[in-house]
Amino acid sequence: MENGNSYASEQANEVVVPVLEEVLEVGTRKVETGRVRIKKQVSQHEEIVEEPLMQEQVVVERVPINKIWEGPPPSQRYEADKLIIPILEEVLVFEKRLMLKEELRISRIQNVVQQPQTVVLRSEHATVERVEASANTEDRQTPPN
Repeated sequence: MENGNSYASEQANEVVVPVLEEVLEVGTRKVETGRVRIKKQVSQHEEIVEEPLMQEQVVVERVPINKIWEGPPPSQRYEADKLIIPILEEVLVFEKRLMLKEELRISRIQNVVQQPQTVVLRSEHATVERVEASANTEDRQTPPN
């Protein structure tokens, strides 16, 4: 029985030491440090733009030929800067033949013309104004993650 008493006496001499651990909780809060007011203005102004514009005109010249044509129909062709388009017509004679009635001579004339035009251009301007934080603003806390 003595062994049982020695166990009881050991338990009476035992010291309990608590083990502690610190836990860190991190959170953020929103703090208003100030405000800004942004004003945006749109202004517009007229501006004259001069840009050369290409214009092209076509001149059609009718040249009467009135000649009986033998063989296959003539094709269109260029002479210098003119496009020649043959115009054929069937005429009744004792036999049917092609007669070159006329040719169309087409040439191009190009002019560069300055035409000032008024256009409206717009631009935006922003003004930023600092406004102090109000005293009634409440801090808001967010829970830690």
